[in-house]
Amino acid sequence: MVNASKNLYRLTALQLLWLFLQSPLPIRAQEPDQLTTAQRAQLSFFEQKVRPVLVEHCYECHSTSAESLKGSLLLDSRAGWQTGGDSATAAIVPGAPDESLLIQAVRYQDGLDMPPDAPLAPEVIADLETWVRDGAFDPRTEETVELKRADKSWWSLQPLREFDADQSIDGFIAKQLEHEGLQRNPPADARTLIRRMSYDVIGLPPTPEEVQHFTSDYLANPQGATERLVDRLLASPHYGEQWGRHWLDVIRFGESIGFERNVIIDDLWPFRDYVIGAINEDKPFNQFIVEHLAGDVIGAGQPEVEVGAAFLVAGPYDDVGNQDVVAQANIRAATLDEIITATSGAFLGLTINCARCHNHKFDPIPAEDYYRLRAAFEGVEHGRRVVATDQQRRQHTDAVRPLNIEKKELAARIEDLNQAIAARAEEELKSQVYSRPKIDPQLIEERFPATDARFVKLMMHASTDKPNSAVGARLVEVEVWSSEPTPRNVALAAGGAQASGARSSVAEDFPAAYGPQFTIDGRTGEQWFIGQPAELLIELPQKTSIDRVAFSNVKGKYIEDKAQGATPCEYELFVSNDGQQWHRVGDSFDRAPWTKAHGVERLRGKNTTDEESSELKQLHSKLATLEAKLHAIPPLPVMFVGQHTQPAESTYLHVGGDPMKPANVVAPSSLEVLSQVVAPYTLEVDAPEAERRLALAKWITANNNPLTARVLANRVWQYHFGAGIVDTPSDFGFLGGRPTHPELLDWLARELIASGWRWKPLHRQILLSETYRQSSENRSEATAIDGDSRLLWRFPPRRLTAEEIRDTQLLVAGKLQGYGTQQQIDDSNSQTLAGGPGFRLYKFTQNNVCTYFPLDEHGPETYRRAVYHQNARASVVDLLTDFDLPDIAFAAPVRANTTTPLQALTLLNHKFTLDMAESLAQRATALTHSTQPKRIAAAMYQLLLQRPPTRTERAAAAELIKQHGAAALGRAMLNLNEVLYVE
Repeated sequence: MVNASKNLYRLTALQLLWLFLQSPLPIRAQEPDQLTTAQRAQLSFFEQKVRPVLVEHCYECHSTSAESLKGSLLLDSRAGWQTGGDSATAAIVPGAPDESLLIQAVRYQDGLDMPPDAPLAPEVIADLETWVRDGAFDPRTEETVELKRADKSWWSLQPLREFDADQSIDGFIAKQLEHEGLQRNPPADARTLIRRMSYDVIGLPPTPEEVQHFTSDYLANPQGATERLVDRLLASPHYGEQWGRHWLDVIRFGESIGFERNVIIDDLWPFRDYVIGAINEDKPFNQFIVEHLAGDVIGAGQPEVEVGAAFLVAGPYDDVGNQDVVAQANIRAATLDEIITATSGAFLGLTINCARCHNHKFDPIPAEDYYRLRAAFEGVEHGRRVVATDQQRRQHTDAVRPLNIEKKELAARIEDLNQAIAARAEEELKSQVYSRPKIDPQLIEERFPATDARFVKLMMHASTDKPNSAVGARLVEVEVWSSEPTPRNVALAAGGAQASGARSSVAEDFPAAYGPQFTIDGRTGEQWFIGQPAELLIELPQKTSIDRVAFSNVKGKYIEDKAQGATPCEYELFVSNDGQQWHRVGDSFDRAPWTKAHGVERLRGKNTTDEESSELKQLHSKLATLEAKLHAIPPLPVMFVGQHTQPAESTYLHVGGDPMKPANVVAPSSLEVLSQVVAPYTLEVDAPEAERRLALAKWITANNNPLTARVLANRVWQYHFGAGIVDTPSDFGFLGGRPTHPELLDWLARELIASGWRWKPLHRQILLSETYRQSSENRSEATAIDGDSRLLWRFPPRRLTAEEIRDTQLLVAGKLQGYGTQQQIDDSNSQTLAGGPGFRLYKFTQNNVCTYFPLDEHGPETYRRAVYHQNARASVVDLLTDFDLPDIAFAAPVRANTTTPLQALTLLNHKFTLDMAESLAQRATALTHSTQPKRIAAAMYQLLLQRPPTRTERAAAAELIKQHGAAALGRAMLNLNEVLYVE
């Protein structure tokens, strides 16, 4: 989408109106549902990023409607740029921007300047370069036809169909198969079915005992056995872990803020646990969505509900801040846009964010709809706050109130004494005369009679921003000069001197940063950040006669500023020959104080009586005791769930998406796009913040809102079969996919509503259908008709997700926390869920920005289900990242499914795989109570594949164990396709 801050490539409002609403734009006659998913994305990019630029900046001279065609070059059709102009050379070389004349022209290279009046903005040129680099997809033909787009008759915006009572999943699928001349596969065998269902429902493989039991039960009664298996899996607490992970993908849940600072968020995990718990208990999804948007409104004082509203702030946001008013407005607009995008995509399957700058180009979504959503979220701010029950708040208040009252009384008495002392000190300060001016951050110099020294110590008591402490101040360079006729700086590290002192700041990714060594490096660049105690010790390479010490806090030509930091201004200087006996050779006490406050602090001791000193000591002791008692009281729980305040201003439509160009006021209200099917609502412009979100949530989850139920039903179907009935699960608009089985989708949506918006009954219907239970056997004649198995003539095999691969390795190795090696994995009475704060597979460091270093070794503290990993945006986590764990900079309603060499290398060689292979071998050996290779191999096959090895496999595995050990066999088997794929 076009960034609002760019004003849609700086078009005027009149041009915008002409470009997006009035102009018949050329497009090829091919319908978007005939395009592949990749082509639809390219089409969207072309229409949003490329065509507007060509129309605005190129058509005047390079189109069939140009008054004077320049260079015989046409840019209003694909054939035009392919033919080229006078040079008869194509103006664009797809895939090669540097070789394309068009790109050279907009770059103003080689005498080609387009447009001639002024160059395009850099971000516009970058978009054109991306378009060409990606193949220059161009839907235009020589013939100009009207732009095709959806209106309110679009399929997804219609009410749900009505159905007879005898409809079923298999009936809808069979009807479509028959229409295509296809038929369904026969049923899968018992082992395949239980593996499929176990991974599907709980994300883990079945145990050998479970497979054996189900196989026997299935032989006797296939239907009854399958029903019991489905019910057992859906009742497992691990169902919520698997399907909670799916939902977290959809709603872009991540535990760092993203952007350049990317600070980690350590208190967002309660929302993750809330999602898992709600899905386990089969909470009605209409209630679930309401809690996501307004949990704090309907569940105030109920943390288990209130935490649901963390959805609103679970995405990335820019917290850098900016003093510029325009930048602030754009950052705020981008923050709300992220929430709007997440909400409309997750619950409605609409790209409402595309209407931020103008009416939606493809769907019947006016720009006002975008700002109606924005009005609902105007009061949402990212951040943390207390989330507690009313009882917790009362108990906490009762515990801290009396202590705080006493603390306040003590603090008041201390303040009275300090003010009396300060008043006397201030009066004395008026009569003080100082022989030297106050320090200059560019150079502070102390001269003294020549004296021998091996050690020099600078003790600092105050800085230019704190009259009573130098901690946190900074120094750039310290010099110690010899008393020779030609003085030398003998404190240089290059000459053998050493500096030591505490730092007030540490950068884990650069251990040497901010250290005292920079004070003697002879350069005015890096600074020492002074720590506690505020002392610098310099050891000279040898005893030397010195008579001058100088120090500075100036980096090069710059004088002191906020970025450079404060400078020590109250200090004492000591020298020593042995580092034990010290002699003071200089101080700042005869200098004018930096400020009056510094002067008062300097004289405080002289103006404090013995009685005041004694009383202050007693008061501070009592205060410390009170602080300890307060500290011992458990604080109220604080969570990153967002903060909500009443908006200070009304919501305005932004012309071109520019927040500095407000147009008409927009009230919090329902979306016009669904006005014909869902009862609308409109609130007052200044409606209470909480009322806005709650009204929106209730409108989204209304039983007659066809989009919400369709989108949810489609998501359930997608995760069972690998692709949704609509293969773009968060886009049911014109550029999204068309439903392969539209009637089935509506039927599933009605079934969802009829079951009280609960997922488990829908799961059960799908899992028990013959469509789901068929085999995955490939048939060439069927593949020729439906190669992607979208019509479900077979069950589509799939590779395990990144989390499933890691969890499987831990489980079969007997290392997954909370899962016994002999117990059934769904036994909630004897197992514990591994919720709470997440574990990390990276080392986290924070300085000005945050850095995430992947761990080479994964210790036992990480042996938990991957859903509990603290997924930080832009972090790389070896196995998980390699197998397409999404970054969650955006929502991931469909995960990428790549095949790369790095996957094989990681799975074969990472220390984690080696550790799990060793543990698997030990577990198999222990189970067999034998050292015989054939028995160990058989046990490993059962643990990993839930079947015995064939005769050939057993022989080969035993030979491998003899030659290289059981761990080598485990390592090889963890890389088997039969382990990594579900049929």
